[in-house]
Formats: sequence, C-alpha cells, structure tokens
Amino acid sequence: MATHIAASIMCADQLHIADELERLEAAGIDLLHCDVMDGKYVNNLAIGPEWLMAVKKATNISLDVHLATIDPLKYIDMFAKIKPEYISFHVEVCEDISAVIQKIRSHHIKPAIALNPETPLEAISPYINDVEMVLMMTVNPGFAGQSFQQSVLEKLRTLRAILADNAYAPLIEVDGNINATTIGQMSDCLPDVFVLGTSALFHKKDSKTYAERCVQIWSEVKR
Repeated sequence: MATHIAASIMCADQLHIADELERLEAAGIDLLHCDVMDGKYVNNLAIGPEWLMAVKKATNISLDVHLATIDPLKYIDMFAKIKPEYISFHVEVCEDISAVIQKIRSHHIKPAIALNPETPLEAISPYINDVEMVLMMTVNPGFAGQSFQQSVLEKLRTLRAILADNAYAPLIEVDGNINATTIGQMSDCLPDVFVLGTSALFHKKDSKTYAERCVQIWSEVKR
C-alpha cells in the first residue's frame, strides 16, 4: 500500500507562501490539501480561486481541493480551472451526489467524497465505486487545532474491511489533527493519504525541517 502525505496549505505561513512551497517540495510532499470554505457550511472562510491559481503556478505539487461548502456544484467550475488532481465534496450537503461526481469528472478531475465524524458510512456506500478517494474527517471541518475524534477509528476499520472485499478501492484520506500519535492509533486501519497541518508540520517551535518532520511521520506509518 502506497502512503501519501498532503500538506494543509491553510495552515502554512500565508505571508511567506512561496518559501513554504519550496520547503514542502523539498520535503517530498505529495499533495497540497486546499480547504475551500464558504462561511455557511462551516463558520470560516477560505481559500479563493485566484490565490490558489497563484499557488498552482508556483509549485509542482498536485492540488487536493476540499469543498467544505453548502453548494459544491456552485464551486466546481470555479476551481476546476486550476486543474487540481482531486476535488472533494461533502455527502452531508448533496441532494444529487451522482450529479456532483459527474460534474467533477467532466473536468477530467478525480472526484472524492468527504464525510464528517458523525456521518455514518452508509451515507457514502452507494458511491464508493464512483469516486477516486474517500476523505474521512477526524475533526469537524472549519478550523485547525481541534482534538482527534476517536470514534472515527472504528469507521476506518469498517471502511478498510469493505474495500478489502471490493473489486475497486478508492484511496482513503484522513484530515484533522493527524500526527505521529494519532497515526499510531490507526496502525490496524492505515489510510492512504494523511493530511498534515499544525499538529505535525507547520508552526512548530523546534528547528526541524519539514523533511525531518515528514520522516517522523513515515517512521510511524511503517511500524
């Protein structure tokens, strides 16, 4: 199983984003996780398409756009112009999930489906074969620094078991206070993509480089 590290770009130093991108590239980061929030689905605002287009032009790291929005169809065209590798949307807000998946695919972008900690897996089970990735939130979306919700571990185990018996298996991505400690708790149900933010990568007071911090994460994954 190949494991990938995504960096949550909203947690980076926004005043020195070009320097941050250089450090992330040097660390071998696989994806930039980009939270788009409309102030309605979650009580926060981020990230605009013009800013994200500038980021896209400044790095070779692929983008992973997470739409934490009430109306994902409204934003797909807007962010598809940036050509991210993935666009994820929340199952909790969609009346026609298949239409959203089809809309993302129409732009030759990989669709991903996201679910919050309290959302049962049954909500996404009809669509597992239609998406390239499942984004499992381990905190409620909106703000960095929240506590990892232990209840998600059993959902991860269940999803892993479902996919093990499935001819097609999308990637599993986890986002929310992901660090060496919480990764250790997932040793029997390891996801494929870990989104790292403030608790593992950015704004740390030690002198380690991003590459050194990623090595610590890799060592925990390979245990």
